[in-house]
Amino acid sequence: MRLPRRWCAMLASAAVALGGASALAAPLAYVPNQRSGSISVIDTGKDEVVRTLNAQGRFGKRLQQVALDPSGKTLFVIDAAHNQLVALDIASDTVRSSVPIEEDAEGVTVSPDGRSLAVCVEGSQHILLVDAATLKVRADVPTRGRNPEHCVFSPDGKWLLTSNEASSDLDLIDVAAARSVALIKTSGHPRGMAFVPGTQRLYVAQETANAVDVIDLAARSKVASIATGLRTAGLTASPDGTYVYASNGGAGTISVIDVAKGASIAEIKVGERPWNPALTPDGRKLYVANGRSNSVSVIDTATRTRLKDIAVGEMPWGVIIAK
Repeated sequence: MRLPRRWCAMLASAAVALGGASALAAPLAYVPNQRSGSISVIDTGKDEVVRTLNAQGRFGKRLQQVALDPSGKTLFVIDAAHNQLVALDIASDTVRSSVPIEEDAEGVTVSPDGRSLAVCVEGSQHILLVDAATLKVRADVPTRGRNPEHCVFSPDGKWLLTSNEASSDLDLIDVAAARSVALIKTSGHPRGMAFVPGTQRLYVAQETANAVDVIDLAARSKVASIATGLRTAGLTASPDGTYVYASNGGAGTISVIDVAKGASIAEIKVGERPWNPALTPDGRKLYVANGRSNSVSVIDTATRTRLKDIAVGEMPWGVIIAK
């Protein structure tokens, strides 16, 4: 039975009032501001900062990467000033729990099933595998390479890869066995990483090579290197697997890589020192943190134009967006 239009409007209004229309709301973007000790929350519908989180003043002024649990209720935050991993309740802006970690930890990521976290402890060459529910460390895995900055789980969750800046390689870690089983060489100073959805292909930003390497996980080897801009640092892949977007920190641009062509087909000007970007779930808008401009640039991916710059805190480290 088709409901009258005014009934539909009334039901929609009631759903919003009850908080039951979250599927209709634009997703939120979270931006850790490294030197401000805060996280800017951007409504991607309005493209405005709607909240600022700081754990009620408990964060130190050296925030690194953040990750979001699948429920969207908790942020996992690397608070490097206090050498701790924090589980932050988003609704109340309070610390749910925390666990000590060693100095110079930088990256954190959530496993595909949402049950585990991986923390890259860059300064002491190892990875912590952490239970996401309890924040208990279940394994401490030494890396073969040096200075692991970013971590990424394979789509099936069986493998964890680390970008080792100082040795220009990737560790391939068997998650179940909690040990590194191989090293994969890269072109130079690997940083951000992203799997193309539906594939075993990993794209890796190469900062000193000014390129993006393509890694075949099954072959455990680099199969291509794509020229990008100066000092490529961050990556994200479109949900449909068509494009990879690479932030070029030295050039102040985003390179648009056509996956099928294996080449960069466009370059979009953004702010100074763009770092780690993220896409909305529909792939229509790209958000990139500009570390030296203290802003986030918003890009329309269809027209490849910069729509807006949003002021955030000091030295934004990157962007993550709720799915």
